[in-house]
Amino acid sequence: MATKTTTTTTTTTPSTPIDFSITDKKIQFGNNEKDILAYWKQINAFETSNKLSKDRPRYTFYDGPPFATGLPHYGHILAGTIKDTVTRWAYQTGHYVERRFGWDCHGLPVEYEIDKTLGIKGPEDVAKMGIATYNDHCRKIVMRYAGEWEEIVERMGRWIDFRRDYKTMYPWFMESVWFIFKQLYEKGFVYRGFKVMPYSMGCCTPLSNFEAGQNYKDVDDPAVWVSFPLTLDPTVKLVAWTTTPWTLPSNLALCVNPNSNYVKILDKAKNEVFILMEKRVADLYKKPDAYQVLETFKGSTLKGMHYTPLFPYFANISTAFRVLCDDYVTEESGTGIVHQAPYFGEDDYRVCLANGVFNKDSGPVVCPIDAQCRFTDEVKDFQGLNVKEADKVIIKHLKEAKRLVHQSVMKHSYPFCWRSDTPLIYRAVPSWFIRVEGMVDRLLANNSKAYWVPDFVKEKRFANWLRDARDWAISRNRYWGNPMPLWMSEDGQEIVCVGSIEELKELSGVSVDDIHREFVDDITIPSRLGKGVLRRIPEVFDCWFESGSMPYAQVHFPFEGRKTFHDTFPADFIAEGIDQTRGWFYTLLVISTALFDQPPFKNLIVNGIVLASNGEKMSKRLKNYPDPREIFEAQGADALRLYLITSPVVRGESLKFKEEGVRDVVKDVFLPWYNALRLLIQSCDQLEIDKKVQFTYDEKRLYSSMSLNTNV
Repeated sequence: MATKTTTTTTTTTPSTPIDFSITDKKIQFGNNEKDILAYWKQINAFETSNKLSKDRPRYTFYDGPPFATGLPHYGHILAGTIKDTVTRWAYQTGHYVERRFGWDCHGLPVEYEIDKTLGIKGPEDVAKMGIATYNDHCRKIVMRYAGEWEEIVERMGRWIDFRRDYKTMYPWFMESVWFIFKQLYEKGFVYRGFKVMPYSMGCCTPLSNFEAGQNYKDVDDPAVWVSFPLTLDPTVKLVAWTTTPWTLPSNLALCVNPNSNYVKILDKAKNEVFILMEKRVADLYKKPDAYQVLETFKGSTLKGMHYTPLFPYFANISTAFRVLCDDYVTEESGTGIVHQAPYFGEDDYRVCLANGVFNKDSGPVVCPIDAQCRFTDEVKDFQGLNVKEADKVIIKHLKEAKRLVHQSVMKHSYPFCWRSDTPLIYRAVPSWFIRVEGMVDRLLANNSKAYWVPDFVKEKRFANWLRDARDWAISRNRYWGNPMPLWMSEDGQEIVCVGSIEELKELSGVSVDDIHREFVDDITIPSRLGKGVLRRIPEVFDCWFESGSMPYAQVHFPFEGRKTFHDTFPADFIAEGIDQTRGWFYTLLVISTALFDQPPFKNLIVNGIVLASNGEKMSKRLKNYPDPREIFEAQGADALRLYLITSPVVRGESLKFKEEGVRDVVKDVFLPWYNALRLLIQSCDQLEIDKKVQFTYDEKRLYSSMSLNTNV
């Protein structure tokens, strides 16, 4: 068992009196705030408040972990302000509120920085370097901006404990994640599947469906209409349409809608006979007199017809190159004939599998690209080309082979990797999954128990996402992460799931303090079934699985803090941005529902997105927003906090950030307050001079007089 070690260091600054005099006519609120921060440090205000309240009822707060590989921005400041406001309110209403900062340390954000720095292009480069060296590079940059984070969080006046933080790379945190995973494994939630997944060519790993939805862009892609001559009558050609020409070398079938009408037409200009859906003819032929309808029939008529393959690479597959039927083919786009590359499309995979084009166990597997999405030697004409770069070359090949009927450019919304900003592709890869589809009803029921602000995010955006939830791919083919604790025999028939460092020692005889890949990959476990030794699978956890496990892992549950956890779960309050409806909010709910059939939080505030003043996304490259530290200096952090906390952004709406809005808070709120206070103090001073009366503030007398005054 990894021991959770946290240190609390309380430094007391020598008691130098801090001047809070407000006799000056002008005040610089930013400088005044620095004096207040210095005073808080001098009296250990946050630590003292925690000590004084330790016997009060607990109010539980979970802090969503950010990555420290980037600097904090206005989105973080906004979420931090909301968190600080609510947790201070909880303390002031008689509660003990533990506030610990957390850090996301693993995963693509860190690895991608290292890959850029070291020029790493793919798994071969990491293999040459060695995982230990690679991970050591990652470890060195994980907390690159931790100092800046602490400085900005403190400067904005937020009270939170950085000394007793949690980091997802701490061995004791990682061990709890192993335990959580073993519980899910033993409950039957974990399985290994071969599915078409979103795949990042920049990071060489599959992504989960919710990660794939985080970064859509409008792009121009080639659209091609391609002919497929029927085997029985090569003069008649089926016409299919695609915006991914790079998938055509892997074509194994064509699919039509059995219930739609299709037509055989004569193209008068080309003097060729084509077949396509009746409702899609006008998309290809703008002028009605450009073609002649020869025959009309249902799509089901085409079922089973064979056609000539586009390329020779897989022409020997006897079950392929025929027409299939499925009602997923729509009348809204294309030609009504969809080209099927089963290892590069989810519907393609499903339809081809159901129709016996390939078999799950015996194949054939037609996926001729490597981890970096370059064509392999199976496709000799395009070997070594990245799939997206191959589009033009493939289109040229189609022209020369007289199989290109038409081509154009299509502008559409396309998913990009949220980390590397490279286009995603869909490809079939073996992955480990958590069964989510079977618990949708429980997810919706548990979500209904939580109070959301704003409510429409709960009832619409999040609930709709839950209703369509897919099984969660939690494995990543990467290195700097928490290794999945599965040891497997060579034939895959014997699997041992390890739930702790101590259990690993008992099973293998090897003792380790750290469980990153470089320390556990070479550990073997003797087979109980006479299969030699079991070796750990190479995958690591999706870092979202770690952040979703933080309620348990931050207290090293169940190895330590068992009672503390049960006394404080679920959280009374969490808050993050609206983008987390498909991220942290979702993973928290999936894991807590699978483990305890409970929501992980009782109350949630969802903030909107802070945009630049022109409504565009804030961009460091474009420099379209002011540095937060400049705002702190010029207007003060309190003005920024009040500007954010009183805007529609705290109710899930977007905010166009305007610096003049912060100035208005100073002008319309703080300066009138300040002037009223100056007037009060001056009046008290004058009272003492004129009447020789000492003004003394007495809180008890104030509240007593207020209770007697019915007008107050």
